[in-house]
Amino acid sequence: MGRAYQNRKESMAKTSDAKAKVYSKYGREIYVCAKNGGVEPEGNLALRGMIERAKKDQVPGHVIEKALNKAKGGGGEDYSPAVYEGFGPGNCMAIIECLTDNPNRTFGDVRQAFTKTKTKIGTQGSVSHMFEHSAIFVFKHDDEEAVLEALMMEDVDVSDIESDDGMITVFAPHTDFFKAKQALNNEFGEIDFEVAEIQYVPQTTMAMPEEAQPMFEKFLDMLNDLDDVQNVYHNVEQ
Repeated sequence: MGRAYQNRKESMAKTSDAKAKVYSKYGREIYVCAKNGGVEPEGNLALRGMIERAKKDQVPGHVIEKALNKAKGGGGEDYSPAVYEGFGPGNCMAIIECLTDNPNRTFGDVRQAFTKTKTKIGTQGSVSHMFEHSAIFVFKHDDEEAVLEALMMEDVDVSDIESDDGMITVFAPHTDFFKAKQALNNEFGEIDFEVAEIQYVPQTTMAMPEEAQPMFEKFLDMLNDLDDVQNVYHNVEQ
């Protein structure tokens, strides 16, 4: 599988300079996690992980608190996940994750990003079969065998594991995310993960043709400027 994964923080930084956009995306995800699973991080593993990631990406505490307080109120928007996919500039493959309170609006907005870059949104499954929906963990450690053994002892179906310059990268099925994270923390203590996320990882990558690069950048900018878009995954080499 190699290093063909895309860190959320890097993706956002490259496609949107506005910190407010990043804060908004995290605020929405924290709100949805808290509303669906409870506002106490101790009893809501998804919320706890989301707050940890937000803090690592330097999201201010007041943004997190505002999202939690909004969820405590019980009202507010009713967001649901939506995933779109298709072929973008240079014939690259793209998957777009959204949280939306209006699927018709969101689909129209995402489709416009394809249309305005002379590409076309696809049907469900058109490119996702070329991605692995993976749990990814990156952390400081130098014993690959010990990490693998700890995960296998807890029946985590490890897809791939790498060791490079004192860093371990673990890939596992997205359904094993919490089990894998708990197994690692139980074995090695509370780990300060560089990455602990569920992402779409391309099975193969491509170099973007030079003539298509400006349109590709426009494509990413248009998508990441949309409030409903949470993550954009693609198979273009970084």
